[in-house]
Amino acid sequence: MKKNKAIIVLLVMVLLLGGLSYTAVEGIGTEKAGAASGIKLGLDLAGGVSITYQVVGEENPSKEDMADTIYKLQKRVEKYSTEAQVYQEGNDRISIEIPGVSDANAILEELGKPGSLFFLSETDPEGGLNYTATMDENGELVYIMLRDISELQADGSTVLAGTDVKDARAGSINDNMQGSQFGVDLTMTQEGTKKFADATRKAYEKGESIAIYYDNEIISAPMVNAAITDGNAQITGSFTFEEADMLASTIRIGGLKLELEELRSNVVGAQLGSAAISTSLKAAAVGFGLVVIFMIAVYWLMGVAAGLALAIYTAMIVVLLNLFEITLTLPGIAGIILSIGMAVDANVIIFARIREELATGKTVQSAVKIGFEKAFSAILDGNVTTLIAALVLGFIGSGTIKGFAQTLGLGIVVSMFTALVITKSIMKAMYAAGLKKVSLYGIGKESKAIAFLSRRKVFFAVSLAIIAAGFIVMGVNKSSGGSALNYSLEFVGGTSTNVTFNEDMTIEKIDQDIVPSIEAITGDGNVQTQKVAGTNEVIFKTRTLTVAEREQFKDTMVNNFSADAEKITAETISSTISSEMQSDAVVAILVATACMLLYIWFRFKDIRFGASAVLALVHDVLVVLAFYAAAKVSVSSTFIACMLTIVGYSINATIVIFDRIRENMALMGKKDSLEDVVNDSVSKTLSRSIFTSLTTFFMVASLYIFGVTSIREFALPLMVGIVCGTYSSVCITGALWYVFRTKFEKKA
Repeated sequence: MKKNKAIIVLLVMVLLLGGLSYTAVEGIGTEKAGAASGIKLGLDLAGGVSITYQVVGEENPSKEDMADTIYKLQKRVEKYSTEAQVYQEGNDRISIEIPGVSDANAILEELGKPGSLFFLSETDPEGGLNYTATMDENGELVYIMLRDISELQADGSTVLAGTDVKDARAGSINDNMQGSQFGVDLTMTQEGTKKFADATRKAYEKGESIAIYYDNEIISAPMVNAAITDGNAQITGSFTFEEADMLASTIRIGGLKLELEELRSNVVGAQLGSAAISTSLKAAAVGFGLVVIFMIAVYWLMGVAAGLALAIYTAMIVVLLNLFEITLTLPGIAGIILSIGMAVDANVIIFARIREELATGKTVQSAVKIGFEKAFSAILDGNVTTLIAALVLGFIGSGTIKGFAQTLGLGIVVSMFTALVITKSIMKAMYAAGLKKVSLYGIGKESKAIAFLSRRKVFFAVSLAIIAAGFIVMGVNKSSGGSALNYSLEFVGGTSTNVTFNEDMTIEKIDQDIVPSIEAITGDGNVQTQKVAGTNEVIFKTRTLTVAEREQFKDTMVNNFSADAEKITAETISSTISSEMQSDAVVAILVATACMLLYIWFRFKDIRFGASAVLALVHDVLVVLAFYAAAKVSVSSTFIACMLTIVGYSINATIVIFDRIRENMALMGKKDSLEDVVNDSVSKTLSRSIFTSLTTFFMVASLYIFGVTSIREFALPLMVGIVCGTYSSVCITGALWYVFRTKFEKKA
């Protein structure tokens, strides 16, 4: 690369950073595409719409029916946001909270009224008509019920119920006669398939239609053109896509086990308060600044290149979060933190390799070229392994798991690009521009290998002792009348208290004065607040309060903050993370772990590498779990994101060490022992492990220092996890692989 071209490349990089930064701040065009202000924020950070439904016709619906209805509603509202929450309130009410939206009426209209849905035969068993079709004054076809629905249910004219429908989706349907048109694809349950086969056979033989009855009226009555025996049907007609989508949505929500009616709907503020956003941004800025300063202090000119590349990475992430319409929540921020750590890690791996090459006497140009080539496999394997986990979690997981996976997946792709393309281009341009002195880059110092394996029994014993202590603490917590862990309301439910103040409380007043007063009563830092837009009403969600605590809560609001005593109501609410969502999360994590194991096995040609990595991940999770139990940190929705972040961070660090072991095995001489190879590999990557841990620690520590209580409860175990992940990568994984290698030799 010539000097003039190098200067142009550097100018392009600076302009790229400027352009991305401008886009992130101001956006592009009238719609301000790409602007940070346009990023969808979750309910915890920005608020949204809250809708409460009440069960109709049943005073005490069963737990099973309520759980089934909540789970089905959860799946439906996730089309608005992966972070939408559905939970039980009291005995017969269900609340839905959807972030990133502000028009409750539009949501209600689109979601539909959850009422009873039935499929009706055109005639009764005696041959009499159940309904008839006519034209209204506008020339549109309407259906008139000739008999009451209770009569139709009594004589068997209701051939299917909404619960017999597994799914309904709008789409384009190809018809041989009329070509492509919009319609609705229906999928029946196993029981519904049998009922539908019988009903369509009879209707086809008689040349009749089957009507879809919902909310006291017939919404469609398609003719039956054939007996349908496989449970898959199509409703066609002169639909626009919007009409087909509305019909599909109505059928889906009519398939609920319980009939619901809207009780209230509100636009609500952020659960964590406005302070959560401002403090998170401040923490991100401080953490990023510390990372850049650290990189420059350690790697000199290469650190400058990394700083510029990381700045470009950050601006790209902001723009892409907007363009891909990803809803950002606290777990999503965790995914970005992990991807920033991996972006820094990639640069550290590359720079360490370059310094090693410079130590052998190679020129800067040659060292840069070889350094990137040798670092590529470790960067690729580490990022792909974590990306596989993100993809699996995104497809199988739900709620906060999906949000975490989206930001992590996006961050990994962008971080690989900036490390392997942007950083490389900047460094080549710097060299071509005249910055060729070896002293500007630094030379790796030859150090003796540390005998890590000789202390493996001590490391194993320490880890087992910590894990065992964790289980003992959980047992003690359980036996003392509580639960093993300090579960928050997201897992076990709690109390939702609506307080109407005599004046409009500002967000700052709520965050700084009222919430600390509530925390003093509950002894729990996981208090969620939501301000109802256009009113003086504020909703406070806490762990389940006793009768005495509810009275203390009420007295505090009335005496200290001039609340209206008559307008303070408290309801018991269910967990927002249902048992189905918890099982989805467990399945997603198990599948992700299995996929990572298979990938490591495929790449390293030795399942013992994969087994060692997975055992190290289990170790990290159990150690952090022990910390949660001992410190009684609140286990909230961020708990899952925290654990996933630690797993992703740990697996990446492990891959780097395994990559060096694989490389050294290929160069292994007759005099070299397997123990020497492992010790040398861990020692050569030790600085990388420490430096990457420090940079990631800076980011998380900034969140802890500047964050509000709920963010601190997320950042604290994450810091423990970073330390634990580094320890397991350096002290445990290599030792585990060595034990497996020597105890379970491959057989010819």
